[in-house]
Amino acid sequence: MLTAWRSTARLTLLAAGILVASTAANAQPASKTESGALNVVTTIRPLHSLTAAVMDGVGTPRLLVDGSASPHTFALKPSDAKALAAAKVLLRISPGLEPFTVKLLQSLPKTVRVVTLQDAPGLTLHKLRTGDTFETHGHDGHKGHGHKEHGHKSDHGKEDLDGHIWLDPDNARIMARFIAETLATAAPEHAARFRANAEALSARLDALAKELAETVKPAAGKSYIVFHDAYQYFERRYGIAPAGSVTISPDVPASARRISALRKKVAELKAACIFAEPQFAPRLIDPIIEGTKVRRGVLDPLGVAIPAGPEQYFALMRALAGDLRSCLSDPT
Repeated sequence: MLTAWRSTARLTLLAAGILVASTAANAQPASKTESGALNVVTTIRPLHSLTAAVMDGVGTPRLLVDGSASPHTFALKPSDAKALAAAKVLLRISPGLEPFTVKLLQSLPKTVRVVTLQDAPGLTLHKLRTGDTFETHGHDGHKGHGHKEHGHKSDHGKEDLDGHIWLDPDNARIMARFIAETLATAAPEHAARFRANAEALSARLDALAKELAETVKPAAGKSYIVFHDAYQYFERRYGIAPAGSVTISPDVPASARRISALRKKVAELKAACIFAEPQFAPRLIDPIIEGTKVRRGVLDPLGVAIPAGPEQYFALMRALAGDLRSCLSDPT
């Protein structure tokens, strides 16, 4: 009987040891250099890039709208939903720019802090352009649907704002500091690093702004047409302006009436160039420029072909300025 008791005791101790070891292994903290340590999710590439620069040395944010997807028409995958449920912070630009986030907020756990960068204090904000060839925009298909963000007031009073705020480097600098303060609250132990990274990024963005001003000088005073009205932050910053846009919204096809109006506008204003975008099929461009000498270019406000990471924003802005200059410069 004593032998049986000793055998049972040994088995009990062995099981307890396994349980303790398993519990200890599961309790080990994630490496502070891994993205899972803070679990930050961002929506679009430019925002991901600025966040990655601020998080340098601490972690790497996750990008939702990857590849050639558009934030206007993006649909979550199951893996995205799983990552979001585990996130500590979700960074987005605005409900108008990323309409998929509106419904998403209703299902996110209360533990996820949702931060809207359009709310950052000090930003230069512009309303969506209307009239002439810039008609009422359809970006925001969720008017009238109320919701509350975690820790934020509903910003449905801002549907008339243009959400492409990152295309002004001055705004990007303000966004970087806002991101740093947001992350400092989420992970106070890394607050000094976040703020130092944001200051270093701010200096680089100041230099970039001056560089871009020189790049786009030859485009000043030139008339052009864009695929959709996404660039006014860049245009106002650098004193250039399009004659109009091909579409009211990226996901709303242009009507025959609009195409006719644009053909007339191209002829009247002697537009030098018309710009397509890689995210959307440029089928409507051919009938607009048929029989004209208008050059064709490509502008990408998201930088979908540029690898994600802290340098993506700089490459995106240089490509945007370079593509404008290339198409609008007088042929030699």
